[in-house]
Amino acid sequence: MTSASPTQRHWVIGDVHGCAHSLQQLIEQLPAADRLVLCGDVINRGPRILEAMELAWDLVQSGRAIWLQGNHEADLVLSLRQGTWRASSSLAGCDTYRQLGDRLCRSWLERLQQLPLTYRGQDWVATHAGFDPLSWQPHLSIRAPFWQAYDGRFGTAIVGHTPVQAVKRFGQIVMIDTGACYGGELSAYCPETGAVRSVPGLRPWSASAGWMAQVQPASLA
Repeated sequence: MTSASPTQRHWVIGDVHGCAHSLQQLIEQLPAADRLVLCGDVINRGPRILEAMELAWDLVQSGRAIWLQGNHEADLVLSLRQGTWRASSSLAGCDTYRQLGDRLCRSWLERLQQLPLTYRGQDWVATHAGFDPLSWQPHLSIRAPFWQAYDGRFGTAIVGHTPVQAVKRFGQIVMIDTGACYGGELSAYCPETGAVRSVPGLRPWSASAGWMAQVQPASLA
């Protein structure tokens, strides 16, 4: 588990999903001295995936950001490492693979497979989707079982993965994926102050609002 400096302020950024322009706009609104935590799923879905990946990796290399692994990064890594028909089928349906092509995708494999699963702050933790309540290990695609069972053992858990209309707190969980690739916003949450910064995403939100309402906790609706 990667840990933070106790004196540094942070901004945890929700699922980018190839919305490179939104990510650049959001970064420009955040103080240069603060550290950024990309909460996974930088890749897939949006129109400028490679640009989003390069921007995220440049931030990592400069020491300004941590890029956490999301389920989309993990699925791409798994498919690239397997030589089976199932892997080929998964790659054929992968937006990142279609936009980058095989050679360029494979050039990212080493970087993507080393992305950490969590980032620990002072009384808070960021991870992509949550923790498995049977083992309390990070789980990249969990939803309701984590929402219902989380007891605050790691402090406030800041997660993406599930689109919501605005950054919201659900008990000891803060949900920050505001659906940039669906036409919502790309949002950043500061765990030290509770502040939120958001910029526009791609398309009108109404295109995905029905799906969003089905997967989020009822108390967030």
